[in-house]
Amino acid sequence: MVMKNRFFKIVVCLIILIVAFIGVDVFMSRAVDRNNGKGILINIPAGSSTSAIANTLYKKGTIRSKFFFRLNSKVLGYSGKYHAGSYLVKKSMSMKEQMDLIKSGKIAGKVFTVADGNNMFKTLNAMEKAKVINKTDFYNEIENGKFNYEFIKELPKGKNRLEGFLYPDTYNAPADATPHQVIDMMLKNFDRVFKKEYYEKIKERKKSLMEIITIASIVEREAKTKEDKKKVASVIYNRLKAGMPLQMDSILAYITGEEKIKASLKDTQVDSKYNPYKNKGLPPGPICSPGKDSIEAAINPDETEYLYFVASDKLDGTNVFSKTYEEFLKDKAKFDKAYAEYRKKNPDKK
Repeated sequence: MVMKNRFFKIVVCLIILIVAFIGVDVFMSRAVDRNNGKGILINIPAGSSTSAIANTLYKKGTIRSKFFFRLNSKVLGYSGKYHAGSYLVKKSMSMKEQMDLIKSGKIAGKVFTVADGNNMFKTLNAMEKAKVINKTDFYNEIENGKFNYEFIKELPKGKNRLEGFLYPDTYNAPADATPHQVIDMMLKNFDRVFKKEYYEKIKERKKSLMEIITIASIVEREAKTKEDKKKVASVIYNRLKAGMPLQMDSILAYITGEEKIKASLKDTQVDSKYNPYKNKGLPPGPICSPGKDSIEAAINPDETEYLYFVASDKLDGTNVFSKTYEEFLKDKAKFDKAYAEYRKKNPDKK
C-alpha cells in the first residue's frame, strides 16, 4: 500500500512537472511583442547550427529563449533543416513562425529601411541604394498613383503628397516589385498603425489628418524620448493657440537641407511657407515620416503651459521646457556652455 501511494505521488509530480514545462514552453514560444510589426533583418550564414540561429534571434530580440528554440527545433525535426540567407523577422512573430520562415528558405528580397524621421528624399535614397526603385518612377507614382486607402482622399495632389505617410519600418520588397507595390507596402503599414480611435480623437481636436501628421513629423524631429515627444507636442499646440510662430529649426531644415544645432540668421530669412520664423501656424505639410510614439503624442499631447524648449545641458538628447522666454534663455545659456565645452574636447564631433 505504501509503495502504491509513493508510486502515485511520483506519477502526480511527474504530470505536474510535465504540464508546468509545457506551460513554460508555450509562454516562451509566444511573440515577444505582438503589437510590434517592425521588420528586423537577420542573416543566417551557411552552415549555421541551431544554437547559432537561436543566438542570432535572441540577440535581435525576436525570441524569448534560446533553450526553447533549440528544444522545439529538435522536437519538431527542424534541426539541420534551416536554410542560410537573409530573413525579415518581426517581434510580433511567434517562435514557430520564425522557425517556419527560416526552414522554408524564403529569404528576403530587396530590403530597405525607412527610419523614423526620414523625409521622402532620404527614403528615396534608401530605396535607390537597395535597388528597389528609381527617382523618376518613384515621384511619378507618388504624384499619379491610385492607392485604395481612405486617408489618401484627404491628401493634396503633387509629388510630395505622401510625405509623412510612408511609414518608417524595414521592408522586404519582392525582386520584381513595381513602384506602386513598394509604395503601397508603406501606405498599408501606415493604415495599420493609424487606428480607428485615432480618427475619432482627431475629430475631437478639430484637426485634419494632414495637420496631425504634420505636428507628429515636427515632434519626431524635435524629440527623442516618448516623454519629451508629448511635451514638444504640447508646445506646438500652445504656440499655435497663442498665435506665435513655431520657430523650430527642424522645419527650416526641411527646406535648407541642412541640419544644424542652431539656424543662422540667413536661414531664418529664407522665403518659404516652410519657414517657421517668418510664418505663423503649421507648415504646408509633414517634414518627415513620424513613428508611432510621435503620432500618439500629436493626438494626445501633455496638457502644459510650456511655450519654449531647448536641448538639455546634459547633452543626452533630452529637452528642457519652460513657460517664459526668460526661463528659456537661462536654459539655452546652460546648453550653449555645455555644448561649447563638448566641442572643445571633441572638435571632430558635432
